[in-house]
This record gives sequence, structure tokens and C-alpha cells, in this order.
Amino acid sequence: MIGLRRHTVRVVGHRPEWVTLAASEIARLRGVLGELALDLQHVGSTAVAELPAKPILDLVVAVRAQEDVPEVVARLVAAGYLDRGDSGREGGYLCVRETAPNLRTVHLHIVEKADSQWPNYLAFRDRLREDAALRQEYAALKTDLAARYPDDRAAYTAGKHDFIRRTLAAQQATRLSR
Repeated sequence: MIGLRRHTVRVVGHRPEWVTLAASEIARLRGVLGELALDLQHVGSTAVAELPAKPILDLVVAVRAQEDVPEVVARLVAAGYLDRGDSGREGGYLCVRETAPNLRTVHLHIVEKADSQWPNYLAFRDRLREDAALRQEYAALKTDLAARYPDDRAAYTAGKHDFIRRTLAAQQATRLSR
């Protein structure tokens, strides 16, 4: 149902239970992080109905400042997450949850709420939720990339980059024209 070996790519049809699993993990994380978490959101393809996805939950936590990240990471590690380090402008600070060695179930991105990554995560998710044609286009891209790169997650992720940037640019242009 959920989980994927590290570095591999497998895209499966959307599963409604992903939303429930994400909500449960977010509730658990609120207890772990307390006041350090300004907000926690389910993002990525598992958060979008009708969109095929890798069976890994993508969550993002907003923090006040970069100085909060070490304490957030320490609490997450104590709660069973693995520290995967800072991905900078391409995903924030990453911690992962595994149910077995190298079997990833959750990717948790930590970003400052004032950082543009925070609204970008939400805007991309929301745009895919709103636009069926865009969702279909993204599904086709993901399926193609998964077939081409079944053992190269970095190449799969890089292959989505232009689509994501183009979608965010269109979303911003729409907001500005209102």
C-alpha cells in the first residue's frame, strides 16, 4: 500500500487511503514537533486524487526560522525518522521514515514559512487538484519517466523539473493578473 525502495521508481494508481495515512502521520508529527511546526501539509502526488504517484507520502513542515531546523530534526530522529540533510532550494531539509531498511514511506521536507518553497509546495498541489487536464499531463509525464528510469530516482525527479517550474510560473502569472 505504501513504501518504495530507496533509489527506485514505481508509479501506481492513486489510493484514497493515502489521505488518511497522511492525516494520521501529520497528527503524530504535531505531537512530536509541538510549537516548532507552524504548519504541516500533505503535498506531492499522493495528495492529489486521481493522480498516479510513487507510494511515498510527501509531507512538508513550515518552521519560523532556519535556526529551528536542528531541533526539529532532533525531535524527528527521536521519533524514528532518518536525517537525510539539506536539499536547499530543491526540497528543503529532508527527513525520511522507513518501515524497513531502505523502504521509504514518508519524505518530510522542512522549510521556513517565509521561504518561497512553502507556497510553491501548496500552489503546485492545489493547481493539480483544480485542473484535470494538467493532472493528466503530469500523470503521463510521471508514467513515462518511471518507465525510463525505474532504478534512477534522481533522473526521474530531474525529468519533472521543467513541468513543475512551468506550472508554478503559470500559477503566479494567474495570481498577478487578478
